[in-house]
Amino acid sequence: MDWVETTGKSIDEATDRALAHLGVHRDDAEVEIIEEPKAGLFGRVRGEARVRARVRPSGPRPKRSRRSGGREDRPRSTTPRGEKPRTPKGAEGDTPRKERENKNDGTKRTKQGPPSSGQRTEKISTKEEVMAEGISLAEQGSIAKEFLVGLLQSMNIKADVTVKELDDETVELLVNADPPTELGVLVGPRGTTLQALQEVTRTVVQSKSPSRTDRILVDVAQYRERRVAALGRFAQQVAQEVVETGEERALEPMSAADRKAIHDALTDSDVVVTRSEGEEPRRFVVVAPA
Repeated sequence: MDWVETTGKSIDEATDRALAHLGVHRDDAEVEIIEEPKAGLFGRVRGEARVRARVRPSGPRPKRSRRSGGREDRPRSTTPRGEKPRTPKGAEGDTPRKERENKNDGTKRTKQGPPSSGQRTEKISTKEEVMAEGISLAEQGSIAKEFLVGLLQSMNIKADVTVKELDDETVELLVNADPPTELGVLVGPRGTTLQALQEVTRTVVQSKSPSRTDRILVDVAQYRERRVAALGRFAQQVAQEVVETGEERALEPMSAADRKAIHDALTDSDVVVTRSEGEEPRRFVVVAPA
């Protein structure tokens, strides 16, 4: 998944916003600090904290070849050792480009110099203005809805798509049908297809926005709402068993969204703590006594 960049009054606030945007727990994300707020006079803080984050990759990164520097892709020379490479007949050799003459009109070609500092400043400022504008949360919801409506039509699924702004940085797209039976194909086993649909929708919105996007959620037939509620009840039951036995318990492997639901359900508990262990796709939550 691509990196998302967020800001806040502190590193923790910026990190929380990034995790909310990705919809995962801290254990399932990679976070990099780009900029820290600076200390001003009388203990005041100037500027904002800036971080970037992404969902932790599911597998190890590919190792680089020992033959660094791109040697593998370089063509091997066919010139014997001790001999200088021959210049092909009619080639221009080592003559600088700016001194080469055009054979058709006899004029000299001159290499165009770099743009003046004034031109560079104008281009940079224009780009910064475009990046700062962004698009509103309502416009992001409209783009996401247009994409989902087109997708449903292409799949011959009759359903309604409504947009709901949950807060200043979160918009949710609700897909519903009556009866909702034919929407199961959009959910998939344990919501895996729904999670993929949400990621694709986010990508579509990001491609239309010159600046960062807010949090985009997609729910089909209230599946996500019901799933979070069920996982919350399950987490409380497991927490009670852990307290009674005094032993930690490892849950079955879950998706990043399901693991987050478990963590969130027990985050305020004083008797148990949670952590994620393992590697994708077999990563799981451990509930242990506090």
